[in-house]
This record gives sequence, structure tokens and C-alpha cells, in this order.
Amino acid sequence: MKIKYKQKIVTFGGGTGHFHLLNGLRELNETSLISAVVSCWDSGGSSGRLRTELGVLPPGDIRRCLLALMEDPEQQRVAQRLFDDRLQDLNGPLKGHSFGNLLTARLDNIYKGQDRGIDSERALFRVKAKIMPVSVSDVNLVAETLRGVKVVGETHIDLRGNEKGYDPQDKIVRIYFDTRADVNPQVLGAVKNADKIVFAPGDLYTSILPHLLVEGVKEAILQSKAKLVFVLNLCTKKGETEYYRASDYLKALLFYLDQTKRKITVIANDRRFDPEVVEIYKGVGQELVSVDEKECDKLFPNIEIIKAKVGKYFSKEHLIRHDSENLAEAILSV
Repeated sequence: MKIKYKQKIVTFGGGTGHFHLLNGLRELNETSLISAVVSCWDSGGSSGRLRTELGVLPPGDIRRCLLALMEDPEQQRVAQRLFDDRLQDLNGPLKGHSFGNLLTARLDNIYKGQDRGIDSERALFRVKAKIMPVSVSDVNLVAETLRGVKVVGETHIDLRGNEKGYDPQDKIVRIYFDTRADVNPQVLGAVKNADKIVFAPGDLYTSILPHLLVEGVKEAILQSKAKLVFVLNLCTKKGETEYYRASDYLKALLFYLDQTKRKITVIANDRRFDPEVVEIYKGVGQELVSVDEKECDKLFPNIEIIKAKVGKYFSKEHLIRHDSENLAEAILSV
């Protein structure tokens, strides 16, 4: 039986990277001490449709967190198949929706409030960890590029690298919300009492940094006595972080954190991958993130970089992803 840590952990993230992080933390840390903070600006797919049609916060990231934090492996396997069911055998307005998203939206309606809806879903699946949206404000994410082009909506920013005529030199230089985003008070309480605050791996400009745009989040993090951990992505992303090295990720993080004196521990991968796999990723516009330690040390004296074998190639899916358990161990042992 694995020895469990007992650290109060707050994670900020979204998407697959957050899922893998939470999956590992659930295995190695006391689950009731984990607080997963999720985004509220997803604008695509089933989440975006439900947001528009029902006026609920996007439920996709909530669904992923619930799955990651289920403690019974068999329950998690069954729930994942159910949650990911897109109802393709149906006709009408429900077709294409994720069942997990519909369940979250319906419980939100029954219990009349996002937090109460999430808590009811946690009770249903016996999830001890906290899951909370960073804000309950209805906001759209906007990105501005070097040439002044405005890209409105998380999905359009996420997919801009696939657009015809896309120019990788026209980089994202700024992100903001189209209206004020007020922080969820539960998030402030969790941050204040945390032992560690972790920025999960994920899309830098659409999953990670927008959390710092929410009123009060940045200030709460800077006032907290918790250790601050930033998980470096394994690969760059076309449309967001082409050619980014570790120092570029840190420049962006510290710009939106508005602080260079706060000590931050960076978890970086040092596992080598098969050259053929690396070439396949290069073919779709993604490269392994280079860890330029000397540049990081020169620019950010308060940054500590810890290298560990936190990356993994999943041969069945042909994907490079974070190794959940190794990543959690690296964070918890900081």
C-alpha cells in the first residue's frame, strides 16, 4: 500500500493535463485535502453549447476532475465510459452532448447553484476532494496577437493554429476577459490555507494563465505562504507556444502573476523519448519544450527547476503525456 502524503494542495488547470495531475495526487495524497480549481471560459463543444443554451458554466473541466478524483478504479472506468458517451445514437438536440456534461448541468439546475450542483455530484460519486470553478461569472476569453488581431473565445484561440493562412510569427501577446470575472470565495479560502499551489500542465493561454485574470486570484496567491509549483508542459502547442522554451513559459507566468520575487518551483521532464515519436510530433507543429536552465537562472533568480521523469509515451494511444504518479511524487516531495 502506498504511503499517503497529507498536504493541502490547490491545483489550477483545465483539460487533459489537469486530469493527469489530479489522477496522481489522488493516489499519493489524502484526497480530502485536494482542491481542484477549474476554468469557466470554455466556449466549444458540448460545454460551449450547454453554456449558451442553458446559461450554466461550462461543465467539461468539472467532469474531468470528478473522474480523476474517483478513488475506486472500477468506478472510475465505468464512469469514464458513461461521462464520455456523446449520445450519437440519439436524434434531436441531445445528440453530440457528453452525458457527463448533461449530468453536471442538470444537477446544477436541480440544486440551484454551481457549487451546490458540484457538491451533489461529488456526493453521488463519493469524491472527497473539493472541485470549484475559479469564478461563476459568464466571461469570454480574448487573445490579442503581435499584429493586433483579436481572437474571441477559448475555442477559437485553441484552434487558431489550424486556420488557413495561420502565421506562427503572429504570436499571442495578451489575453483578457471581455468583462469582469469575480472570484469564487471558496477559491480564496482554499488558497489561503494551502500548503502547495500547483499550476497544472495544460494550454498556457487558454487553460492556465486565464485563472490569474480573475479578480483576487493573483493577489491571494501572492499573499499565501504556500509553496508555488509550476508544471512545465512537455510539448509546445501550435497557435499558442511555438518555439517556447522554459524561460518563455516563465516570462508569461510571471507577467500575469505580476511578480518576480515570489519563489516558484518548476517541475520539468527529463525523460527521453524515441526520436521517431519526437519527429511525429514535429510533423504536427509540436516540439518538446527545451529547458534552458542558464537563461532561467539569469532572468529569474527565485526560480528553482526540478527535473524528473514526469513524461511518458503511451504507445496504445501514440501520445506523449505526463506520468500521473511520477508527476505527483515530484510535486509532493518538493
